[in-house]
Amino acid sequence: MKSRTYRVVPRIPETLGDLKKIAENTWWCWNRKAIELFRSMDQDLWEVTHHNPTLLLGRISQIRLEELAGDPVFLSEMNEVSGRMNEYLHRPTWFEKHHSQTLNKGEVIAYFSAEFGLHESLPIYSGGLGVLAGDTLKSTSDLGLPVVGVSILYRLGYFNQYLNSDGWQQESYSVNDYSNMPVERVKDSNGNAVTIVVPMGAERVLAAIWRIKVGRVKLFLLDTNLPENTPENRDITGQLYGGDKEMRIRQEILLGAGGIMALRAMGLTPVVRHINEGHSGFLIVEMMAHYIETGLSFPEAREMVTAGNVFTTHTPVPAGNEEFHNDLVLRYLRPYLDRVGLNNQTFLKYGSQSSSPNFSMTVFALNFSRKANGVSRLHGEVSRNIWRNVWPRLPETEIPVGYVTNGVHESTWISGEIRRLLQKYVGSTSPKNPEDENFWHKISRIPDSELWRAHERLRARLVGYARRRWANQLETMGIRGLPQQNMPVLNPDALTIGFARRFATYKRASLLLSDLDRLTELLNNSSRPIQVVFAGKAHPHDNGGKDLIREIFHASLSKELYGKLVYLSDYNMDMARHMVHGVDVWLNTPRIPMEASGTSGMKAAMNGIPHCSVLDGWWAEGYRPDRGWAIGNGETYEDSAVQDRIEAKALYDLLENMIAPLFHDRGNGGIPTGWTAMMKQSMHMALSEFNTNRMVAEYTGNYYMPALSFARSLGVNNMEGAKELANWKEAVREKWQGITIAGVEPLEMSDTLTVGDSIEVSAKLRAPGLSAEDLSVEAQFGEASGDDWLSGRTSTVLKFSREEDGMLLFNGSIPCMEAGRFGFTVRVLPAHPKYGRVVEPGLVHWWE
Repeated sequence: MKSRTYRVVPRIPETLGDLKKIAENTWWCWNRKAIELFRSMDQDLWEVTHHNPTLLLGRISQIRLEELAGDPVFLSEMNEVSGRMNEYLHRPTWFEKHHSQTLNKGEVIAYFSAEFGLHESLPIYSGGLGVLAGDTLKSTSDLGLPVVGVSILYRLGYFNQYLNSDGWQQESYSVNDYSNMPVERVKDSNGNAVTIVVPMGAERVLAAIWRIKVGRVKLFLLDTNLPENTPENRDITGQLYGGDKEMRIRQEILLGAGGIMALRAMGLTPVVRHINEGHSGFLIVEMMAHYIETGLSFPEAREMVTAGNVFTTHTPVPAGNEEFHNDLVLRYLRPYLDRVGLNNQTFLKYGSQSSSPNFSMTVFALNFSRKANGVSRLHGEVSRNIWRNVWPRLPETEIPVGYVTNGVHESTWISGEIRRLLQKYVGSTSPKNPEDENFWHKISRIPDSELWRAHERLRARLVGYARRRWANQLETMGIRGLPQQNMPVLNPDALTIGFARRFATYKRASLLLSDLDRLTELLNNSSRPIQVVFAGKAHPHDNGGKDLIREIFHASLSKELYGKLVYLSDYNMDMARHMVHGVDVWLNTPRIPMEASGTSGMKAAMNGIPHCSVLDGWWAEGYRPDRGWAIGNGETYEDSAVQDRIEAKALYDLLENMIAPLFHDRGNGGIPTGWTAMMKQSMHMALSEFNTNRMVAEYTGNYYMPALSFARSLGVNNMEGAKELANWKEAVREKWQGITIAGVEPLEMSDTLTVGDSIEVSAKLRAPGLSAEDLSVEAQFGEASGDDWLSGRTSTVLKFSREEDGMLLFNGSIPCMEAGRFGFTVRVLPAHPKYGRVVEPGLVHWWE
């Protein structure tokens, strides 16, 4: 018997037409009024649909819709939300006001990321990288940047987590139903779906383009699950971070090269391209091929591509820096390399590290990006150390990798209770100028009693949520009849510690369990009760992370800790909101310096939750004693076991002697005024310094606009600038080895100088075939160590004086600014008369 399925959806009354418009733009997910509007339609269905307005509107009963259509209060609330969205989409923006260098029609800043975490109802993210990308897009919308996002529409997304009866992580996958998500196929002016063909080795893969509205900006997603493709190629957009290396390289070619093709197919020109982690690095080969096909040589095309690329590295962990075997890269990139016209070895050197047979996506992106950065101040330092071999002979401090510290989107992560307090006593949750830190000083006006009562409500809400999740979790695992299961789970009045993140081993989730006897004593203190809520997923292939989950879950079932320590499975953005709103302390215990930034603690701090962490990632910048607690002083250890033992003890001491006493020290009215003072400082810190509006403004001023300006200067008059710069560099490289620093003389220099004196320096160079205009001659000075190595270096440019007997003479002075033992040296770098100093691998000479 044959049958045919069909779908019946409710008929939306005409008076409720704005509901669909609101649901189609994910702006709703960071607007509290919009969320409450959908929740009020059917609270139970709202939970069943995982807070998905599109699915809600497809499942709600026709009777309920008719009721709402005749409810004047609901219609008034809907009209208010619709008006707010319309005003948001059309009001003047920060970008328009502060950056007159606007883009031309069709030009965009393209933000490429393998994942975007906008909301739990759009499960195309795995964790921190994706949530950061989602928060970034929201802030580009808030500030009015001409940005588009580019990613992949994963049919199965990331996995759903559950535990077996032994507490071992298991994975399951749910098929994403695009018809019930706020995504739509991109169509041309004739109504035909836009597709692209992406070469991958000997195959040509067809990809569709989908679009999500994120406030003012668009997120474009590529999809290969099309009947025209082979089953293997349909699976390219199956799982996020799934499959073997062949699957990963095909996904990354689709994301990078395919993403550029998709933008062009829609009539968009990505004048600036933000490569958010190395996954999208293959956009470089498509951009190179495009420019070469317009008539540029490889060096000229490289100048154009590099000028407009911004690259962000997100982790010092080797597994996070994608590598592919050279043979795999050559096989799959063959169509692009043929268009570029490079031989294999020449291409591979741009992604090579010493004698490794692997192609590093991070090295590749660094070699083709004018601007690069880490994601915190400390991570910038760590990245310069890790990747220093890309620029041999440069001091580590001058490796061209800066930093932009991550942030989080305040409108997404601030609870309703805290938002109301901010609106009442500060006036807003978003200053007009994202770089205005003084805006948040009014937080001190919030009365302690109001702040504490608001937080108590949030903690009670978390406890209720955790109890429901825990009970369902044990039932699903088949765990029944334990004597301790009759005990209450979590205490709404106890000091609640939160730990929720990806369960990678370097994050040391079980550090708190290092001494179970002492932990048991702390958690069972009747006068100062403490409890802990854990959550987070391990990568499906990370058995070490899964072991940590099992260890913590086993501890949570023990008679001594039951009800005071819980592990909640299937962590997602909804659970994250409950935790960063409701815990009292956010705990973070990575192994220094493996945490590039971390953002979960920022989300908690915005809600007045103090941070307790080792001094790694963002906390190395954010920590002050009035904002939270530091585990140790930023030390690193050769013996990890020794480190764990020392830092576990330090954590227990903090909990016992500082954190618990401060929390439980109640004054008149039962308010812990010392604690609320720390809550306010945490809020002020996070809202002023660690928000994505500040972060996006920093990217705009220091990365996007300079990249745009430089790319435009190279592109004028049929890319004459790129041709000029490439030809000049080629000429400089040919003659570079002929440069010698013939002599350096400090004129009339004494062995002992006084603060305020200066040293006059003269340098003589031989530079056959090059002029003084081609060179930047610099004196570098700094504090001299025992082996005469210079630290804390500062550079001063020596000015060209004259040419004499085939020598170029340069003079300058070095100031003596403070007492101590110092030294200086001289170096030479290329410098283009128009485009300035050039920092490239191999192009530096030092005074030997």
